Amino acid sequence: MNVIEELMNERWISKYRDRDMYYRVKDELGSVRSFLVEKLGYRIISNSSLVKLEKLPGEALAWMGIQEFKDIWDYALFCVILMFLEDKEAEEQFVLSQLTEYVTAVFPEEQMAWTVYANRQRLIRVMKYCMKSDLFLINDGNGENFAINPEAEALYENTGLSRYFARTFTKDIGSFRTISDFFQSEWLDMNEDRGVIRRQRVYRKLLLSLGMYRDKEQDEDFNYVKNYRSVIETDLEQLFDVSLQVYKSSAYLILGENGDLGRTFPSRNGLSDAILLLHGEIKRKVETEELKPELNERIRIPLFQLKEIIQETRDKYGSGLIKAYRDMTDSDFAGHLVEELESLDFLRIDSVTEEVQIMPVAGKITGIYPRRYMKQTGMEEDTDADQQMDD
Repeated sequence: MNVIEELMNERWISKYRDRDMYYRVKDELGSVRSFLVEKLGYRIISNSSLVKLEKLPGEALAWMGIQEFKDIWDYALFCVILMFLEDKEAEEQFVLSQLTEYVTAVFPEEQMAWTVYANRQRLIRVMKYCMKSDLFLINDGNGENFAINPEAEALYENTGLSRYFARTFTKDIGSFRTISDFFQSEWLDMNEDRGVIRRQRVYRKLLLSLGMYRDKEQDEDFNYVKNYRSVIETDLEQLFDVSLQVYKSSAYLILGENGDLGRTFPSRNGLSDAILLLHGEIKRKVETEELKPELNERIRIPLFQLKEIIQETRDKYGSGLIKAYRDMTDSDFAGHLVEELESLDFLRIDSVTEEVQIMPVAGKITGIYPRRYMKQTGMEEDTDADQQMDD
């Protein structure tokens, strides 16, 4: 993995976690700095403790966020813990009761009462994420006992890295009300140079999303990709093992064998297999005109209809799925697939109308079982042999 992939894949490279990688990244930072600053518009923090690339997306999508957190209160609690750590020096120790007392004092009355089991579970969940992120480490005891016993104690040590977790903003964000306010603030000093803003936004979308889509007919970002495809391709291929594929209304970075840019699709698991099979069914329905894409190649259907297609896919190919998916109820299986598809941005769901937009990627990445397996199991094969999915 090259230095830029290390920076893109990790929140930061800390000397505390991996000294060798820290020094290697620090030494090689100069070779990629111009790309990160000019093409992506990213800020680089490099000091005696860590190297951090402040990665910001080109657009906010539903799957973004801390995956370990379950609701807005997890984020609120995490922010309070960052406040608690802010007043502590690196290597300073604290006990669990100090933290819980601080949280009780900062939160509105009764909103984080430790007599409530769910709140104790929430604290443990957020603290586990903090330790995973090297914000502090445990020296003695077991903080997870707090879930059972509110009097449980454990000893922790602050690493000093928490002060670098949150971004530094150039203006007071207290007046921000929407996600777009944050994006406008990001390019506040560059409003006169729209070309630079567009370029940075496009490169971010390509690198931080599994697909980039045309949102409207005159989409300036997607038109930029179409017009400057060769330049973008050259820039990216010099740094990553990737190729850029551009279609009528979508664009994708395809990783080569040596590429490593975080989450990719398909993964080597049964869930990816199920999604590939579902995409194959969707593509078949488009070919038979049961489903009709719009001009932007997206398909709009009610959520219940998508679940019916998922059920049809399972009825047809279910015997080849892993045991966990064969044993699921129809409802659980459909819910599991929909959740994963939404997290991949392969579909988008309107929470009010429950209308689903199936994104163009559904027609680009499909799969079926090999013919020999289809014959052995007696499954009917409706898809061309050249789209077979290997074992």
